[in-house]
Amino acid sequence: MIDTPYLEVDVDRMTRNLTFLADRARSIGVAVRPHAKTHKCAEIARMQLDLGAAGLAVATIGEAEAFADAAEITACTDIFIAYPIWPTPAKAARLRTLADRVSLRVGIDSVEGARHLAALLGEQRIEALVEVDSGQHRTGTAPAGAGEVAAAAVAAGLDVVGVFTFPGHGYGVGDTRRRAADQEVAALRTAADGLRAQGIDPRVRSGGSTPTIEFVGDPSHAGVLTEIRPGVYPFNDAQQIEMGACGFDDVALTAVATVVRSDAGRVVVDAGSKILGADRAAWATGHGRLLDHPEARVVQLSEHHAVVEFPAESTSVPRPGDVLRVVPNHVCNAVNLVDELVAIDGSDSRWPVIARGRNT
Repeated sequence: MIDTPYLEVDVDRMTRNLTFLADRARSIGVAVRPHAKTHKCAEIARMQLDLGAAGLAVATIGEAEAFADAAEITACTDIFIAYPIWPTPAKAARLRTLADRVSLRVGIDSVEGARHLAALLGEQRIEALVEVDSGQHRTGTAPAGAGEVAAAAVAAGLDVVGVFTFPGHGYGVGDTRRRAADQEVAALRTAADGLRAQGIDPRVRSGGSTPTIEFVGDPSHAGVLTEIRPGVYPFNDAQQIEMGACGFDDVALTAVATVVRSDAGRVVVDAGSKILGADRAAWATGHGRLLDHPEARVVQLSEHHAVVEFPAESTSVPRPGDVLRVVPNHVCNAVNLVDELVAIDGSDSRWPVIARGRNT
């Protein structure tokens, strides 16, 4: 018996999710480069790579170092830091060390950033992808400006191999996911043409997120994406359920919690924001869902407790001492709050969250 709360992985469900995406990507001719910032776990990275993943995507140098350090488990030799880096001399030194250990790609999104990165890297050759903004309006140059950034990067000594984007604005209900997928493809098509106009072959055209990968095989998108970088898909979460990107049967990670109080139609469990994470999108119907009670909603979140409400017609409201499986809204945040995942695989293995807190 494990004391609650803790994060539990249903390995059978996760394996099904991993295999489904790997098979689908193979059938439509795109590579999978999973974003490991979601699971931060060497054992899961190894499963993804064994299923044919081209490498890993990460968000920070620290995450890249963590997976390179775990190479004896992951067998990972190809890492893309999918974010434009503005390095200090110390960070540049870390990048050079990483590039001696693995095949390393980094993001750039401005002429100034490309020149700064190249100057600090010196003679070290690192592949670079130009990030373009496909609608999230966070990082990334305008698609029409990708050629200018790429040309400046090549002139400064970087090896530019393509373009990438993140359709993060695909998180939402209605036709949000479809519109973001269409905008992503349009942005990458324009950016790739801009590189070709500069005599640079955009052989890598990278995009995709868990909410938008459903549309990658659309005939109107054919020939644009060469790889996808979904992160959440091994586990899924309450956001994916409410967007329609998955169903409850596809959820492979839950926070296991104990009911500590029960009233009519309302229970309190011992898992709060310090294990579930605090994310709640404006369109979300609660702070999380219950895997075995789809009708219930987490309506209030404290640091160490959550309040769950059941519909008035419910006839099976849990009692104190009952154990519930809570689906976090945003699984990436939940994983980053724990030191290990309990893998339900017949032996209840413990998987260290090796990239937890590796934020620099």
